[in-house]
Amino acid sequence: MSNAKERKHAKKMRNQPTNVTLSSGFVADRGTKYHNGGGRPFQAQKQEPFPGTSRQRQTKMTHHSPVDPDVKEQSSSKIMFKKKGGWKAGPEGMSQEIPKYITASTFAQARAAEISAMLKAVTQKSSNSLVFQTLPRHMRRRAMSHNVKRLPRRLREIAQKEAEKAVHQKKEHSKNKCHKARRCHKNRVLEFNRRQKKNIWLETHIWHAKRFHMVKKWGYCLGERPTVKSHRACYRAMTNRCLLQDLSYYCCLELKGKEEEILKALSPMCSTDAGLTFAAVHCLSGKRQGSVLLYRANRYPQEMLGPVTFIWKSERTPSHTSESRQLWIWLHPTLKQDILEELKAVCQCVEPIKPTVCTPSPLPTTSEEKSQTELPDEKMGKKRKRKDDGENAKPVKKIIGDGTRDPHQPSSWISVATGIIISDLTMEMNRLRLIGPLSHSILTEALKAASVQTMRGEDTEKTPHHWWTETCKNPDSVSLHHRQEAIFELLGGITSPAEIPAGTILGLTVGDPRINLPPKRSKVLPNPEKCQDNEKVRQLLLEGVPVDCAHSFIWNQAICKNVTENKISDQDLNRRRSELLVPGSQLVLGPQESKIPILLIQQPGKVTGDDRRGWGSGWDILLPKGWGMAFWIPFIYRGARVGGLKESMMHSQYKRSPDIPGDFPDCPAGVVFAEEQAKNLLEKYKRRPPAKRPNYVKLGTLAPFCCPWEQLAQEWESRVRAQEECSVATSPSGEDGDSRRDKLPCDPTPENTDLRSDEGGTSPSSCSEPREVMDTECPARVGTEWVAGQDATGSLLCVLRSRKWLKQLSTWCGPGSGDRRAARRAPGSGQPAPTRAACLPLLERFPRALVWVSLALLRKGSPELHSMICVPAEEDFLRLRQDQLYCGPQESKHSDPFKSEIRKQKERKKVEKRQNKQAPAEPEGLARGPPAAGHRALTLGLWSGPLPGVTSHCSRVLLGFVTQGDFSMAVGGGEALGFVSLTGLLDMLSTQPAAERGLVLLRAPASPQYRFARIAVEV
Repeated sequence: MSNAKERKHAKKMRNQPTNVTLSSGFVADRGTKYHNGGGRPFQAQKQEPFPGTSRQRQTKMTHHSPVDPDVKEQSSSKIMFKKKGGWKAGPEGMSQEIPKYITASTFAQARAAEISAMLKAVTQKSSNSLVFQTLPRHMRRRAMSHNVKRLPRRLREIAQKEAEKAVHQKKEHSKNKCHKARRCHKNRVLEFNRRQKKNIWLETHIWHAKRFHMVKKWGYCLGERPTVKSHRACYRAMTNRCLLQDLSYYCCLELKGKEEEILKALSPMCSTDAGLTFAAVHCLSGKRQGSVLLYRANRYPQEMLGPVTFIWKSERTPSHTSESRQLWIWLHPTLKQDILEELKAVCQCVEPIKPTVCTPSPLPTTSEEKSQTELPDEKMGKKRKRKDDGENAKPVKKIIGDGTRDPHQPSSWISVATGIIISDLTMEMNRLRLIGPLSHSILTEALKAASVQTMRGEDTEKTPHHWWTETCKNPDSVSLHHRQEAIFELLGGITSPAEIPAGTILGLTVGDPRINLPPKRSKVLPNPEKCQDNEKVRQLLLEGVPVDCAHSFIWNQAICKNVTENKISDQDLNRRRSELLVPGSQLVLGPQESKIPILLIQQPGKVTGDDRRGWGSGWDILLPKGWGMAFWIPFIYRGARVGGLKESMMHSQYKRSPDIPGDFPDCPAGVVFAEEQAKNLLEKYKRRPPAKRPNYVKLGTLAPFCCPWEQLAQEWESRVRAQEECSVATSPSGEDGDSRRDKLPCDPTPENTDLRSDEGGTSPSSCSEPREVMDTECPARVGTEWVAGQDATGSLLCVLRSRKWLKQLSTWCGPGSGDRRAARRAPGSGQPAPTRAACLPLLERFPRALVWVSLALLRKGSPELHSMICVPAEEDFLRLRQDQLYCGPQESKHSDPFKSEIRKQKERKKVEKRQNKQAPAEPEGLARGPPAAGHRALTLGLWSGPLPGVTSHCSRVLLGFVTQGDFSMAVGGGEALGFVSLTGLLDMLSTQPAAERGLVLLRAPASPQYRFARIAVEV
């Protein structure tokens, strides 16, 4: 028998008892005769109760059975039976004789053994599968695994026995931690402190990390956008409800000293031409918050440092205005380093002093952590435990504030000459922002003014908040607190924060907001009953908060430190709440309740333009550090929706205000931001295959990932100079210079006239070889080298921020971009076109300036980042007059001059790769020579090398670029924000007819379609 048949036979006999033999198709022992059908040899003399093997049975039959006289007859009958097609014994040709007679008792005994073996085999499981798994697949149900009654009746008893086994019993919950908890660090606070070494965490970081997409920016871990779809919901919150944001990553610089010395030092860094300064009357008294644009000392309008907001500490007694004052300057983290260095220079604060701000304790080093986890030799096989885990273990303090700051690095500097002290208060306070009309209701519902405490002198020092007890002993302080509380309650009935004067400051001391936390999240609404006193409400809306009510104890660092250290933990607060006799009742802590000084600052929202004035207004809340989450959760439970960095950008876009730092191209932080953005967009572009990404060279887009501002302003200056020379050459007397200039096209230079292309043809500029480029900088270096050096004319790139000239430009541009339909139909504002005489003073002072503009598309379309703002041609206006539904022209397809070089580069790489495979192994130093000097890496679809003339590269003259653009849900159409060249804008306005003055063309980087838009300068 072959091995395969043996395995098959063994598989059949695997679960059979030893006393049962099944037919296997072969006979192991030849010549053995079976009688009586019992599977055993016939025994003539004696029936053994326990027969042996077949060989033994054969032996017994040979010795004890007599010789059969009919053997020959049986053999002959067997042969005849085989000839008639009878059965065969097996593969070996052996046959078995049918017994002539059987014994009933023996036969029944043999069959009983077989039946019992069969029943045993049926009831005994031969595999590890459950009973319901033995059923056919079409009869199985999922509920059979836990419900026995779902099985057929014949299998329920077996399944019930299986279910009673200990293996299938439901396991009890282990007292050990779950899988998620076991993966966490044993000392979670220590692990979180370690992770804050590189990037600063806000106090709301854990809350954001569970619900937001987190990014690492500017040295912080910040929430970029929610994980749920919430773009439209956040807009509705800012418009109709309330949006909550954590702006604690903004930096605060404190200046202490005499008022005269501070103003004298800061005056060279700002200019009255660009707006209010630090010496504004309402801001100097501490009544309002101010905003100012900072420049390097005496360098206005060039070398801008960035926009900041500032707050003066209010003085309760006007006689001390010239004495020591405190000034807080709030700024974006990307602007901090440059502004801090400039402040130290102008204030002459060069001597560092010991920081007055308490810095977080340094974290244990790697060696210390290893020493904590070292184990003795006798415990190597057991669970590792730290040496400090025990009753005498010192609790690890959670880092509150800046965990990356070196405690040995100074955070304060003093000037010996002026006495001014500059302190860095970054992350020493929390700043939360509420945006929307329901900000008042949420504030008044979540925060309650602190109760006045009167205690004996003996018990004053025992309370953790003794500073508040001492304050309550002064009647003037109590009276001031009640006035602040009354004004705060009036806010609950005011419809919108936009009704309050811009920048209003209100100081207040409130109780712990966690005490009156509602049981479930709800939405609050304004309560008109709170503002029944119409006279007080009218006075608040007209004059704002009085100066003395702007006082707050948050200016005192010692009090803030006391409030942070004596905060009741959430665990202790929940324990006391659970011990209340009536569950859900108000928790009264009495003198143990924390008193938190805060500062409320009104944010004006949209202040430019004529439409949607006050949109996006709200309140900023300044808190001592350590109290961020204690205020964050109550605001959310009152109906505030949380936004991230993306929502902040959307907020600035709908306000039509520049976003920090991306919309400040003349600021060092803006230049760095543009470089990082261009790098990220380039990497994203290269990740896609060439067939699945746009070919910007063929589309005529020279700079799809960056905006060459310097080259744009320089080329427009050259164009206008060439126009003047052409006009003077045409009319030597100069009489009809202005009239001739109106008739000139936008591209007066003869070398650039051939760059124009018709809509249906191919641009002549798209030749097979690269055209001769201008002497400009490489796009990778544009925006960085101009900061350090000057050009031949001694002027630098700047942004026009003179309010006087911005108002004049606003009137020249025509109707505002607020009402899109009126802007489409209205021909102009009635103002005359800008003449050369009117523009000359502006161009002389700002020869290479950019202007911040807003654009509203007249028809369909959604502008994108780095979209091109172009000047319409005369034929575009003609088509628009003929067809009111005309969308705009299309840019013709350009040829790719780098296509042949890229093809040669690919072939060169293939040849080098083939040679490397065929070449024998050489030493490592001689295996590969230096790369060819003349070859440069090219990317298909991108312009390589210095950029040619950006203004005249396409059929429409380039005017500027878009930095923010998207579909606006406020106006129901596309809106964009960006910069245009001042020289180009004046040239366009002077040549456009009055009916179409202010119309421009917008084109996305990856689209050939131009679309009409209305340009506006909002002040």
